[in-house]
Amino acid sequence: MRALLVEDEEKLANIIGRGLKAEGFAVDVASDGVRGLELAITYGYDVIILDIIVPKLSGTEVLSGIRQKNRQVPVLMLTARDAVADKVAHLEAGADDYLTKPFAFSELLVRIRALLRRAPVQRADVIRIADLEVDRLNRQVKRAGRRLDMSAKEYALLEYLALNVERVLSRTMIIEHVWDQSFEGVTNIVDVYIRQLRLKIDDAHELKLIRTVRGAGYVLSEQAGR
Repeated sequence: MRALLVEDEEKLANIIGRGLKAEGFAVDVASDGVRGLELAITYGYDVIILDIIVPKLSGTEVLSGIRQKNRQVPVLMLTARDAVADKVAHLEAGADDYLTKPFAFSELLVRIRALLRRAPVQRADVIRIADLEVDRLNRQVKRAGRRLDMSAKEYALLEYLALNVERVLSRTMIIEHVWDQSFEGVTNIVDVYIRQLRLKIDDAHELKLIRTVRGAGYVLSEQAGR
């Protein structure tokens, strides 16, 4: 999962960013509205966390710009304002949820998970490819009924492949979705994690699910191959 956080309070941004990364998200952070809108319309995010009061361009204006380009991505607004009129106005403008500061990170995470579950772009909570099972709600992976231990990034990569089963994903596509901006251009990190996934998922089985498409990228497929 890839998240965009638009927040100018550095301490709060660091807390949210670290928390989401620990939960397996790739997180991009923007400290002003102009940069936030630029990122939001450039990359494909699974969720956007947007503070209303940010420099250069308000969160309200950023929300409007996002909705002109993307009606589907879930947007959760953060604000110190707790007036009902403010909440109603932003929900009517296209926000999916509204969280008043101060808040506990655990509540933010629960709300994000709820948005992701009901987002129209999301698919089944459990994805099955041959004897591989990816449980997206519990973040668990099984092959032939045996549970496999995954690091946060290994799981994020596998989930992205599973959501795009039979579709070839380039290294750039994978980087943009699974990692954050700091990894742009470092496509060999994908190869490293693909090798790790193969060790855990494919090496003990005759049917190899992760295939390399030379010159194009990788695909998770029931078609035999490597």
